[in-house]
Amino acid sequence: MKGFKDFVMQGNVIDLAVGVVIGGAFTALIGAFVDNLIQPVINVFGGGNVNGLAFKITNDATLVDIGAILSAVIAFLITAAVVYFVFVLPISHARKLDRKRRGLPEEEETAVSEDIVLLTEIRDALTAHRGGTTQPGGTTPQV
Repeated sequence: MKGFKDFVMQGNVIDLAVGVVIGGAFTALIGAFVDNLIQPVINVFGGGNVNGLAFKITNDATLVDIGAILSAVIAFLITAAVVYFVFVLPISHARKLDRKRRGLPEEEETAVSEDIVLLTEIRDALTAHRGGTTQPGGTTPQV
């Protein structure tokens, strides 16, 4: 049971679950909100045109709907805000409290892997050994 708990508490699993839940549950809600409230307000700025902020380049097949694009951007921003404030922020806060309760150190923001550190040290050592100079074309002069 402990292994299952560890698996579920991994960041990737929770992030994936949040994405699936949000994608399924809020698509209809936000779509209705944007289509029935935001889109008509955006279309008002299109003037007396029936299409709102949409315009045709030559015929019906070339309709460019700026209002629909703006509505999609607003729907995305609403979804992202809901995901952050309803799921990500509380889970992050709960993890921090759990670590504090268990007496574990704070999680590092970004940890550099040992491979990257080692490769950086090798690069710096090679550069120092060669004198740090290169010839045109990226080659190092032979000593």
